[in-house]
Amino acid sequence: MNKEFLKKMKEYLLEQRKTLLASLADQSEDMRGLIKTVESGDEADVAADVIDRTLLTALGTQDANRLQQIDSALDRINQGTYGRCVKCGKEIPQERLEVLPYALMCITCASAQERKNR
Repeated sequence: MNKEFLKKMKEYLLEQRKTLLASLADQSEDMRGLIKTVESGDEADVAADVIDRTLLTALGTQDANRLQQIDSALDRINQGTYGRCVKCGKEIPQERLEVLPYALMCITCASAQERKNR
């Protein structure tokens, strides 16, 4: 894999990681605010806050999962295995990595895995 491309991807992944960590911190602040309003609100406020809390939790889970994928990709860069399909070992095309920088598999293996999971 091209060293310049690896450097570019590492910088991008680190920036995404920073953004996700900031987002998770903001969501924690929002959750604390929701808890305070639930303690003093009427039934309509409580119902709206439950919906907000559910949405924040779902977003937090998605962000946490993506953060884990980014950390894994950064580990693969450091280990020299980034850009190789974990299933077949073939090189993942740079175009795919530019779209999905934490991709674990080539398109062929990822498609086969999706069909298998259906």
